[in-house]
Amino acid sequence: MTETSTPGHSRRLTMTKAHKLSIAGAATLGAAALAFSLVPANAAETQTVVAAPVAWSKVVDGAQTQAMQQHLTVQQVVADQQAKVAKDAKAAKDAKDTAAKAKAEADAKKDREQKAAASRSATRAPVFANNLDGWIKEALFIMKKEGIPGTYAGIHKNIMRESSGNPLAINNWDINAQNGIPSKGLLQVIAPTFKAYHVKGTKFDQYDPVANIVAACNYAADRYGSMDNVNSAY
Repeated sequence: MTETSTPGHSRRLTMTKAHKLSIAGAATLGAAALAFSLVPANAAETQTVVAAPVAWSKVVDGAQTQAMQQHLTVQQVVADQQAKVAKDAKAAKDAKDTAAKAKAEADAKKDREQKAAASRSATRAPVFANNLDGWIKEALFIMKKEGIPGTYAGIHKNIMRESSGNPLAINNWDINAQNGIPSKGLLQVIAPTFKAYHVKGTKFDQYDPVANIVAACNYAADRYGSMDNVNSAY
C-alpha cells in the first residue's frame, strides 16, 4: 500500500495487488471463523469441540464419586467394627453378670440347704443319758457318722474289763505308767494314742467318756478291724 498525493486534495491510499490479496485472505479467514462458530449444535465439528470438556467432567465426577464411595465404605467398616466391639463387650459383661448371679444363687441355695440340714440335725439330735449306757450310745452315734465300726456289746465288754465303767480310771502301775504315759478313761487309752486317733467334734480330753470311747474304737478299728475283735489288753 502506498500513499499518493494530488495538489489540492488530501492523501489517499493506493492498494497494491499484494495488499488486496492480504485483505482478501483475512476476510476469508474471518468468514471461515464465523462460519465455524455458526455450525449447528449437532454437527460433527461441534461434537468434537464439546466432547472433550464433557468427557473430562465425567472423569472428574467419577473419581470424586469413587473416592466418596471408598470413604463411606471405610466409615462403614469402622462403624461395623466399633459396633462389634461394643456388642462383644456387652455380651462379655452380660455373661459375667449371669455367672455372678448364678454363683450368688448357688451360694445362697447351698447356705439355705446347710442351714436346713443343721436345723434338721439339731431337731433330730438324740439326747443321751449321762451314764455308761448313754456314753456308749452317743459314741456309737458319732462313730456311725465317721464310719468307725463297733457294736454296743463289743464296746461295753471292753469297758467293763478295762475300767469297770469308771470314766476317771487310771493305770499307774503298768509299763505305760512307768514310761510316764499312764492309761486313762473308760477304755484305758494312753495320751499318744488318744492324740493320734482323737475324732474331731469330741472333747480333747482323755477322761471325757465319749471322746475316750470314740478314740479307742478308732484305734481298735485301725489295729484290729473293730473294737469287737479286742478281747484282752490292746
